Amino acid sequence: MTHDTIVILDFGSQYSQLIARRVREQHVYCRLEPCTLPLEALRALQPKGVILSGGPSSVWAEGAPRYDPGLLGLGVPILGICYGMQLLGQMMGGRVERGDSGEYGPATIEILEPGLFFAGCEGAERVWMSHGDRVTELPAGSKVTARTPTVEVAAFADANRRIYAVQFHPEVSHSPKGGRMLSNFLLEVCGCRADWTMASFIAEATAAIRARVGHERVVCGLSGGIDSTVVATLIHRAVGGQLTCIFVDNGVLRAGEADEVVRMARDRIGVKVVAVDAAERFLWRLAGVADPEAKRLAIGDEFVRVFTEEAERLGGARFLAQGTLFPDLIESRSAFGGPSARIKSHHNVGGMPAWSQFELLEPLRELFKDEVRELGRELDLPHAILHRQPFPGPGLAVRVVGEVTPAGLKILRDADAIVQEEMKRWERYGEIWQSFAVLLPVKSVGVMGDARTYDFAVAIRVVTSRDGMTADWARLPEDLLARLSTRIINEVDGVNRVLYDISSKPPSTIEWE
Repeated sequence: MTHDTIVILDFGSQYSQLIARRVREQHVYCRLEPCTLPLEALRALQPKGVILSGGPSSVWAEGAPRYDPGLLGLGVPILGICYGMQLLGQMMGGRVERGDSGEYGPATIEILEPGLFFAGCEGAERVWMSHGDRVTELPAGSKVTARTPTVEVAAFADANRRIYAVQFHPEVSHSPKGGRMLSNFLLEVCGCRADWTMASFIAEATAAIRARVGHERVVCGLSGGIDSTVVATLIHRAVGGQLTCIFVDNGVLRAGEADEVVRMARDRIGVKVVAVDAAERFLWRLAGVADPEAKRLAIGDEFVRVFTEEAERLGGARFLAQGTLFPDLIESRSAFGGPSARIKSHHNVGGMPAWSQFELLEPLRELFKDEVRELGRELDLPHAILHRQPFPGPGLAVRVVGEVTPAGLKILRDADAIVQEEMKRWERYGEIWQSFAVLLPVKSVGVMGDARTYDFAVAIRVVTSRDGMTADWARLPEDLLARLSTRIINEVDGVNRVLYDISSKPPSTIEWE
């Protein structure tokens, strides 16, 4: 089955992935592509519509990103958001001027021309603004459809050409009717079918896996997290015994994790699993490495080496399956050549090393985390797996800030075990996206048993989120925070100070490294 496709051209906005999320929520398939995507490649995707994202640039800046002028000749509906609106205004022959001051935060738009885009909205709606430049003269054939007390052109449209543009961000939760506006564009203006579901994805993905794998063998890197578990289950459904899962104890796992994951995969999922103790070699690769990017790259490289050796021992395999998700690609920016910044590398993103003979098999690479959970439910995975908190591929190596040492890992494991135990006792644990401890490379003076101490500080990170792309720090009750602090300081040798991280994503990331 071929799904209708919306293409989102990314001009570097921190909200681009949210646009994609909102489109998927309408059960419409979309792709997030760099704004530098060649016109022929865009045409080959046969989009039912195109969305131009916001971005940090000014249309007047030297080298500011542009869309291919041939875009307007595709004859499909176009929606420009913020910077995308300004580009449309300028490149279609209107005028864009630098604002005397930026406008950031909530605003109220007055809807002048409801049309298809604003159908179902009130005459005045709250929206979220974030811009400096503004459109002051409309392109020929366009009409102002909304304004604010300070922005004369908050939205415009050329209904005959099905081109719509808004100065605000309908994709963020601070624009309450933004979802309705996007739904209007997708379903009414573009005429998309709302048929993108995880049930349909399973049928399409298994068929695609069978066609690509044929009679070859597949090894899958199994971590026990939902991403790799769903991948293993999906591939097992497609090719059965041609799949062997490999669980690698890389020496930077949480306490008891190795036994738990292997038992779960064998007993609850029913896949063939090979467990490999590679802790010593991973810790050797990490010795003396303090830079987080270097840690991730070293771990990713060593994983492939282990998988290669195990595949050869098993008689060979052509494919290596991984639980790579769309957010991994977004943060690593390996799939993008446009203006978006790389946040951090993901150990499973970037392709195989030149020396590797594996071909990557990544059937989830276009999905968001909550879509993977929904997919897991469709595959009848146990509740414990579906709601297992995400755990980074590099493990505790990115939760020991700075160099990873056996002594530091011991402190972190002990502290993290307390965090996991206390958080699971909390009645609202199910609302938490992630909860964990971080060992900081900071020592401070303390007093314990009337004696001076000079020990490490541990930070506790607890966040709520829907898909991991944005997150907010959890407002834990004081008695829970007190128990966490008291237990860690009293029970973990080498710690005399506990901190609670109250930063959200963005501007912070969930993990510290």
